[in-house]
Amino acid sequence: MVAGHLQEKNGIYYVVLTYKTYDGKRKTKWQSTGLPIKGNKRRAEAMMRELQDDFEPPVDPNGPPSKAMLFADYLVQWLEIAKSTVKLTTYASYKELSNSRIIPYFRNLGVTLGDLKAVHIQAFYQEQLERVKPNTVIHYHAVIHRALKYAVKTDLIDVNPADKVDRPKKNEFTGNFYSKDEMNALFDAVRGSKIEVAVMLTAFYGLRRSEVVGLKWAAVDFEQNTIEICHTVTTVRLDGKEVLVESNGTKTKSSKRTLPLVPVFRERLLALQEEQKENRKLCGRCYNKKYADYICVDAMGNLLKPDYLSNSFQIILQNYHLRRIRFHDLRHSCASLLLANGVPMKMIQEWLGHSDFSTTANIYSHLDYASKVSSAEAMLNGLGMGSNPQNDT
Repeated sequence: MVAGHLQEKNGIYYVVLTYKTYDGKRKTKWQSTGLPIKGNKRRAEAMMRELQDDFEPPVDPNGPPSKAMLFADYLVQWLEIAKSTVKLTTYASYKELSNSRIIPYFRNLGVTLGDLKAVHIQAFYQEQLERVKPNTVIHYHAVIHRALKYAVKTDLIDVNPADKVDRPKKNEFTGNFYSKDEMNALFDAVRGSKIEVAVMLTAFYGLRRSEVVGLKWAAVDFEQNTIEICHTVTTVRLDGKEVLVESNGTKTKSSKRTLPLVPVFRERLLALQEEQKENRKLCGRCYNKKYADYICVDAMGNLLKPDYLSNSFQIILQNYHLRRIRFHDLRHSCASLLLANGVPMKMIQEWLGHSDFSTTANIYSHLDYASKVSSAEAMLNGLGMGSNPQNDT
């Protein structure tokens, strides 16, 4: 039991509790009984014993993790632990999700790590679903579950309460895409702009934004006529600052792929290489040599960062009165054109660098009408019911 004694102050009894912090420092806590001194000593002593029985020393949020600490404080500590075990982009996402919603909610709730129950987490999800999309709540779930998994692993708690929570159903995603004519109109619109090559490479090869920004000259083999997707560049916000993350890796193992360098892009890239050499000569010391290895740079050698690509892309669409799509929808446009021209779904998976076939099928199967017509023809022939009227012209 924590030590305690009564103290008289301003005519009232106070209970003074003395305890040690996790690092051995001696601290006191004063609690007013509200009882006047005269004739109330026994009542004050009884209150003191109750306070002694119920008292739990506050947990220092900067001290070692403990089940007695607030779940919000535990999350702050866990984020620092997770920082060394995940990619910087993942850590930045965890931190943003935690600081924006998770930590404020649970700090206000005041629940400790040891007292956290599935019902608390479920209530948080239900409240957030009134503000954000289900996919965002799924991201919250991923952070909470991983943080609590570590707490179980380190014997702070026995079970993971997030295991007992029903996470929301993921929204079905349907990407926008350009037709052949719209794509050609876009190519005309970007011609001569800073983002011309980035847009054309993205649309033709179905690249992710991080992949096209991360393309280096070393990835292009002009002798074998190949282009390797093996490096990415992303931006994250950490502590209010934008941080550029260059990675010698891709989103998944399957995302690393080698694609054919077709003649039209071979010629354009060779021309761009000469343009960049000329720009270096003209600019001299003013040229930014930091990104000399990269393909997507401006005339001064500055890297065309991900957000710049997206923002410039929207400006061009608006200026040329083109249908508004996201920069990432160029990747979907690539897939839809491949499907429309009879490329099998498995080959599209490999072209886009999806980790498994189901990812490609889930996103693009609704576009694969040609295969459905072929299936209908096969059934008609198999049953001897004649040809498909849709194919009679």
